[in-house]
Amino acid sequence: MIGITRDVIDAGAMIEAAKRPGMGALVTFCGVVRDDDGIERMELEVYEEVAVRELEAIRDEALREYPIESVDIVHRVGSLRVGENILLIVVGAGHRKEAFDACEYILERIKQSVPIWKKEIGKDGERWVPGESYGGDA
Repeated sequence: MIGITRDVIDAGAMIEAAKRPGMGALVTFCGVVRDDDGIERMELEVYEEVAVRELEAIRDEALREYPIESVDIVHRVGSLRVGENILLIVVGAGHRKEAFDACEYILERIKQSVPIWKKEIGKDGERWVPGESYGGDA
């Protein structure tokens, strides 16, 4: 599954759906809105058509470059509160090292090229996060 959503990301359901016979590892990354310097919520905007194409291309790159079996990526947009999931990456492989390596690669590629922007909103005002096209951070 590759997608952009305005709905809550159900990490458990995505992990269960990713399981396949022969996979010895499912590695996940879950980006979460954090209270950093008084942030109360985050607004995430997306150029959806391009974002989905980029996510698909990143998945395809990872599948070519790493000995993995599956990649699922869902990114949330809209208005999110502290503690809500922003991004979920699930990588399935025969062994953990390959899955960890691919997951890290995917996260870094998302941060580089997917057109999703974040604005942090807190008690002291709001600000666009400069220099990132990614809606969450590691």
